[in-house]
Amino acid sequence: MHSLRDQTAIAGVGASPQGKFPNETPITLAVEAFKRALDDAGLKKDQIDGILTMPGTTSPEAALNYLRFGEAVGINPRYTGSKNMGGGTAGALVHEAVLAVNAGMANYVACIFGDTAATGGSRFNRASGWGDSWGIWGFMAAAANSAITASRHMALYGTTSLQLGEIAVACRRHASLNPNAIMRTPITLEDHQNSRFIVEPLHLLDCCLISDGAVCIIVTTKERARDLKQPLVTIAGMGQAYTTENMEREDWWYVPHQKLAVNDAYAMAGVGPKDIDVCQLYDNFTSSVLVWFEHAGFCKVGEAGPFVEGGRIQLGGELPINTAGGNLSESYMEGWLHIVEGVRQMRGECGERQVAGAEVCLVTGRGQALNCANATILRKG
Repeated sequence: MHSLRDQTAIAGVGASPQGKFPNETPITLAVEAFKRALDDAGLKKDQIDGILTMPGTTSPEAALNYLRFGEAVGINPRYTGSKNMGGGTAGALVHEAVLAVNAGMANYVACIFGDTAATGGSRFNRASGWGDSWGIWGFMAAAANSAITASRHMALYGTTSLQLGEIAVACRRHASLNPNAIMRTPITLEDHQNSRFIVEPLHLLDCCLISDGAVCIIVTTKERARDLKQPLVTIAGMGQAYTTENMEREDWWYVPHQKLAVNDAYAMAGVGPKDIDVCQLYDNFTSSVLVWFEHAGFCKVGEAGPFVEGGRIQLGGELPINTAGGNLSESYMEGWLHIVEGVRQMRGECGERQVAGAEVCLVTGRGQALNCANATILRKG
């Protein structure tokens, strides 16, 4: 058995309100999320001796974000730092926290992200590759990358826009059951098809939100977590994978390294696709979710389109996904809320959106022009 399997737990989770908050900053929102996570875990501030942060798109201090946050909450940590890997950061920082607490570098590590992207001006409409090389092809925002993923999958395997719409409809249905979600009005496949194109074949309803908000996740050893407030949720498996290649690689659009990340997480946890009860799959676009199904082994390559039909990925279906609404409908916290929802599902505290009997959850993340990916397996203690 892998030495880190189920040896670490997520002891507390917290999120600030989500939406548009012109009078807040990334730090003030992060402080609120931190306070809520402390309360959730039943911990006191002085017990936190590790701080790992992700600077928001509007954080002026950038790589010194950890220093500014520590100052704001009055903590001099034993272990700290900031990292920005886009939508892959939440998983990467939680994994780093696992290593830190198991190495004795800290006892309780708070992983934190705060941003005011919705009110701070657009920071996402830049060339989506390295330097200026992709801008000449019109890749001026992240949607362009995922539009190529969608169009290539359609060309090779007959996938349809309506199948992408199934993902959007499922996420919105789940968000309608989440009182903290930003977009709670249910949508239909017709609504999806009638929404305007952003980058063809992606419609508006294929695209994630841009939001203000913050999230905090507190990691500690399983032994310490047993004595805290919440039911035990362990980190059973972790996997990360990266590539420095992009358009020079013919299959870059398929982000094949994501499969490596999921497989490593499965191997560490000692589970496989059939053991997963619920998924929180990184959904900056519906096409992202499409390929995660194949990378995670829920269906064969090219079969994700038909796989999502018939309510299979909705609550009550065979494999419910993004049960809080995901980036598409809950809030765009760059994947941080996916981990929070995974923890809450394992605790059994999700009310109307709870997956009955759920004991194993797969959470995925990806970011930085598709070059980084990670996967985390959460298990009910």
